[in-house]
Amino acid sequence: MDINQVIEDLGRSFEAFKAENDKRLKEIETKGGADPLLTEKVEKINAEISQIAALKKRIEHVETVAGRGGFGGGHSGLDQAKAEYKAGFEKWFRKGIEGNLAQLAVQASASTLDDTAGGFLVPEEMAATIDRIAGVTSAMRRLASVMSIGTDTYKKLVNQGGANSGWVGEKSARVETATPILAEIAINTKEIYAMPAATQTLLDDSSVDIAAWLGNEVAIEFAEEEGQAFIKGNGVDKPKGLEAYSTVANASYAWGKIGYIASGAQSTFTNADKLFDLQHALKPIYRNGASFLMNDNTLLHIRKFKDGEGNYLWRPGLLEGAPDTLLGKPVEIDDNVADIGAGAYPIYFANFKRAYLIVDRFGIRVLRDPYSSKPYILFYTTKRVGGGIVMYEAIKTLKVATS
Repeated sequence: MDINQVIEDLGRSFEAFKAENDKRLKEIETKGGADPLLTEKVEKINAEISQIAALKKRIEHVETVAGRGGFGGGHSGLDQAKAEYKAGFEKWFRKGIEGNLAQLAVQASASTLDDTAGGFLVPEEMAATIDRIAGVTSAMRRLASVMSIGTDTYKKLVNQGGANSGWVGEKSARVETATPILAEIAINTKEIYAMPAATQTLLDDSSVDIAAWLGNEVAIEFAEEEGQAFIKGNGVDKPKGLEAYSTVANASYAWGKIGYIASGAQSTFTNADKLFDLQHALKPIYRNGASFLMNDNTLLHIRKFKDGEGNYLWRPGLLEGAPDTLLGKPVEIDDNVADIGAGAYPIYFANFKRAYLIVDRFGIRVLRDPYSSKPYILFYTTKRVGGGIVMYEAIKTLKVATS
């Protein structure tokens, strides 16, 4: 689909939304309530805007990956050992003929993971296909920092605050600086799996792109499970998600907790000024590069908000590559984030690159199983992923009041 046409549709729908919603607001002001048919029309256009905006984002992501050569194709850029491993892997994948694949894995530096569970690491192009599809589906994987490691745990020392540097003249005395308060952040990787099945007839078809097939079968499963864990995971056998961390009123913020701004109304969120408070709760050093994260229901709700001069706070991205914005900052949608409700945290505002780290242990492993579900061949596919907050100052949230 043409991106320019999508942008035009987005702009046209937003103008229609503003016109109809202004009518609704005027009816509420003059009559004490709005015509239900008008309200229904506003909600319908509102939902259409979300669908068009999501389509625009998907098209832009695909174009970006294609421009970077992210779709692979051929053996370009692969050294001979990796090319041989790829060919051997595909033969094993289709026919179950292992041959000297284990030796080729070592030569191609594709044997980093232990092999206690059996199977082999997928070639780089297959891994790239899986990661590409997962990147489209998971908002947190797009927003957060992502690092590949060769061990089970990533550890980092973080300075909680306090000056430990300063300016001096050439011959001036060096004033002793404050001792930094260091906290160790440890992110453990956890195993996630998918088990797609194929018939031998499908595998015998040489025209079937194995990398694309496995990517499509596995990536969405991985992305959906990861996406949920990065928001709701408790850190036990899965990443630690945003909702698993303790929160505290931002005025009493302390390291190790997420500071929150209260919504100002019981069980709901109607005060647009609280969005400004949430945005400015984040220190200026983190605001550059920050974005809002919420689910689609919440976006439908706040898309109706205006500032004191009658301007809508949400704006569509009407240029290719331009994000939809709220208060001038990008808005990302993740339906794992909570709905608006008493005690819920429906909106996060963060510099996610600084705040949250996703750790991938190098390699995606596949175990071929032709026995458990005849006549289908199962491909038990696993990867190890961890996630957690590494900079608590760089993330804030809005809490809906309970009373």
